Amino acid sequence: MRTDQQPLRLTLIAPNGRMGRAIALAAEEAGDIQFDPDRGDVIVDFSVPEALSTSLDRATRSGTPILIGTTGLDDFADRRIAEAGRHVAVLRAANTSLGVALLSELVERAARVLGSEWDIEVLEMHHRLKRDAPSGTALLLGDAAAQGRGHALEREEARSGRNLQREEGAIGFAALRGGTVVGDHDVIFAGRQERLVLSHRAEDRMLFARGALAAARFLRGRDAGLYSMRDVVEAM
Repeated sequence: MRTDQQPLRLTLIAPNGRMGRAIALAAEEAGDIQFDPDRGDVIVDFSVPEALSTSLDRATRSGTPILIGTTGLDDFADRRIAEAGRHVAVLRAANTSLGVALLSELVERAARVLGSEWDIEVLEMHHRLKRDAPSGTALLLGDAAAQGRGHALEREEARSGRNLQREEGAIGFAALRGGTVVGDHDVIFAGRQERLVLSHRAEDRMLFARGALAAARFLRGRDAGLYSMRDVVEAM
């Protein structure tokens, strides 16, 4: 049974991390969020890839929905997440911005309408301390473009050298790092004599924290399965 009228209790993994602190501030702003390190309605993990197995085990043992915001995950983590989704509600979000969720829909539609004659490049920039590249959001947008084209993502990264030739049908990625940039993403559709650029600019980490709270509210009482931020947006 859904209990949306009661305060939402969160078990927050890595509460002292950047996102953990931002979520705490967003919860104070919202006024209807409580934190319970042991028995939350939803587990929220924005920590590091090495901690994911422990968080998933905790979620499946207790039957607690889990929001995974950790990026830089490998294929083994993908399999663990899929397995956990058979037992509890799992929402994996490379980016909890509601704007990015909408952007991914626009990217998929643009790729479907424009077709393979248009080249696609994904450009992203983050702060100098970010450890993974391309960003999880860039890969999310690349996946959306590939889905729009009706095939699996073929990535072309880190071009360097001479006499290079763009791979037919590949989606290119470029990653920039520097300063304190929260997150910039551009998806460039390059056709004959024209370009379409779909962009998102994150100006404050709080937007991700507010989106994470929206995702956590969505997950409370949700049936087992794999969910995304698109599901959150559609349910609003």
